[in-house]
Amino acid sequence: MQRRNFLQQGLAAGSAVLMSGAAIAKDKQSDQFADKPFNLNYGIHDGMFKNSAGNDFIDQIKFAYDVGFRAIEDNGMMGRSVDQQEKIGNALAKLNMGMGVFVHGFDNWPVSTSLCSGNKEWRDKFIQYTKLAIDVAKRCNGKLITVVPGNYDRTLPMGYQTANVIESLRRAAEILEPHGIVMVLEPLSDTPDLFLRHPDQTFAICKAVNSPSCKILYDMYHMQRNDGNIIPNMDLAWDEIAYFQIGDNPGRNEPTSGEMNYKNIFKHIYQKGYKGVLGMEHGKVKDGKEGEVALIKAYRESDSFM
Repeated sequence: MQRRNFLQQGLAAGSAVLMSGAAIAKDKQSDQFADKPFNLNYGIHDGMFKNSAGNDFIDQIKFAYDVGFRAIEDNGMMGRSVDQQEKIGNALAKLNMGMGVFVHGFDNWPVSTSLCSGNKEWRDKFIQYTKLAIDVAKRCNGKLITVVPGNYDRTLPMGYQTANVIESLRRAAEILEPHGIVMVLEPLSDTPDLFLRHPDQTFAICKAVNSPSCKILYDMYHMQRNDGNIIPNMDLAWDEIAYFQIGDNPGRNEPTSGEMNYKNIFKHIYQKGYKGVLGMEHGKVKDGKEGEVALIKAYRESDSFM
């Protein structure tokens, strides 16, 4: 197949970078880029393989399948046309690939907006987008929606802000539950102004909402920056975690590019019995096809924990 031919050409061209000696590269080629599925279900995003497969996301999905990936995530799915959503869903169904998260449309509001204030306009907009997300999920075969409550409201004590967030999430969960759709709350490290930053805080909110449609998105890049101690903190929050995202720190690039030992982390997640998607929400250290070959190599290396 054309995509496999690319891998052979890319490996030959980059053998001096990826490993020492053309003979070793040839011997390792079939192992390094085997098209068998990975042990865990890593989900690519749009643009990750555009140099190898072109700009069309569906072509990138097909390429990803050929090199062993079996899932995608797409933060911008709610912004795509209905036709695009359906085409992506159909492509995933044909390839028997999983759909990870897409981002709740409320998150596209200006960064100053927040569920923390209890403002009726913002809460109504959140509920409106929650209802719209149900149809989007059905079109793309998705079940998971990323939710970020927004920034602190500095005019209110923390307890009242937390109660306002819980109330909005309860209303959304009631809408999502009959459809089996889960909103996953993502604590972030981008700015200290964000209300949701830590897994224990997110765990407590999920317990208070008390719904199978309100769980945690454990983005390991953000959690490394905010808390560290990735595996023990993961275990503490495990009962409420419904989704993982990947990114090494510093740099937010592929595994093996920073300080995090993703081989051990992936092994732990696998041994805990997680069967869902792990979203590849990160960049690449290198540009072009070379960077895409290196990314696949990094995942093969980090996934070799069996």
